[in-house]
Amino acid sequence: MPPYRLLLAEDHVIFREAIKQSLQEIPGLEVVGEVSDGSELNAAVEKLAPQMVVLDIGLPQVSGLEAAQDLKRHHPEIKILILTMYKTREHLSRALKVGVDGYLLKENAFNDLITAINTIRAGRIYISSLVSQLVQESFLMKSWNTPEGDAPLSPREKDVLKYLAEGKSNNEIAELLIISGSTVRIHLANIKKKLSIKTNVELARYALKQGYTTLT
Repeated sequence: MPPYRLLLAEDHVIFREAIKQSLQEIPGLEVVGEVSDGSELNAAVEKLAPQMVVLDIGLPQVSGLEAAQDLKRHHPEIKILILTMYKTREHLSRALKVGVDGYLLKENAFNDLITAINTIRAGRIYISSLVSQLVQESFLMKSWNTPEGDAPLSPREKDVLKYLAEGKSNNEIAELLIISGSTVRIHLANIKKKLSIKTNVELARYALKQGYTTLT
């Protein structure tokens, strides 16, 4: 199996080299390139064809979030893991709205980076445990109901969506709710139809924004 291709976008050279060294020691991963400026990202992606970009928010010229938004617009298949020092609800919320696949704090990068990458590769959203409390504080007071204009979800569909957002697999959801795996798949299909959402990753992101889980 060919290695999983990563591109690093980080302007702090020492930190970038340390991350690169850490990743190169993991079998099955390959760092195919590095950029230090958000304006360089598109050209590097076109040339190097990475499967995931590990992206700092605070890049010069073009910010990491602007670069991520542009990248998702032109290459939605490429996964994006935000690597940042920012712990604010505002930065986390903006990143989720842009459509990134993960949000990891730099202070915890060397402990959780591989876990974050593997979680995203498995089709789930990764949010650092150190910022999960921000999700709780941001969305806990939101209504359990869906926004006006969306078809209402049943209590069981909301339970399925909650566990999906917490990173549970279909089989794990089935065990937790004491239902079959095929029933979980039917619920997910119905939820996608009601919300006009196509993928499980988008469903998980929707659930996080709506406060269906506190990620505790």
